[in-house]
Amino acid sequence: MQETGPSQNLRVMGMPTTSNLSDRAHAALLDRLRDGRLRSGTFLSMPVLVDLIGLPIAAMREAVKRAEASGLLTIVPKRGVAVMDAGPQTTRDCLELRTMFDCEGARRIIASGGAFPLAALRETHHQLLAEARADPACDLQQRAIRTDLSLHDALARGLDSPLAARLYGENRDRIAVIQNTRPFVPDRIAPAMEEHLAILDAIEARDSIRADAAIRYHLRETLRWWGV
Repeated sequence: MQETGPSQNLRVMGMPTTSNLSDRAHAALLDRLRDGRLRSGTFLSMPVLVDLIGLPIAAMREAVKRAEASGLLTIVPKRGVAVMDAGPQTTRDCLELRTMFDCEGARRIIASGGAFPLAALRETHHQLLAEARADPACDLQQRAIRTDLSLHDALARGLDSPLAARLYGENRDRIAVIQNTRPFVPDRIAPAMEEHLAILDAIEARDSIRADAAIRYHLRETLRWWGV
């Protein structure tokens, strides 16, 4: 049966459908959460959020519902939305969940001998480590975040599961909000890169027990540096 109705008419006319607008609103909302323009604890009314994103309120409502389902926002009825709390308990929960993905991803990568960008990861980590050691005061925060994520993303891909990938992605967004609240301090960059390199060494040696221990040590050190 041929589809009829407003959505079909909009497609025929070349205009965005409600679904397309909702997807665009959700993507724009995620961008602002990831890059720190919407920080932990921020409260916004829906009209303010609509002005900020520049898309219709119906699309924004759908985007906000999706973000709330991922734990990124809390809807306050008749008032607006609040960006997720990045306090100690939330930080611990999100990092412990990532560690579960990391450990299982590493175990599967080692067991299967599947594709893993070991050489590329090692090169970028060594380069950043050398720069951090040479000039600890240098502003390397954004590169440190990207380099940090490159390893965690690679480990998560080792799970080879669409469901795990979705759950990891949602948690990755929550950690982005946390990182904008608890950024890399210069003194943390070199130790973090060394911890990552220990994980890479264990994977290269195909030692899953050692990889698990290195990943959990990285978790403990990250929590300690963040005062959690």
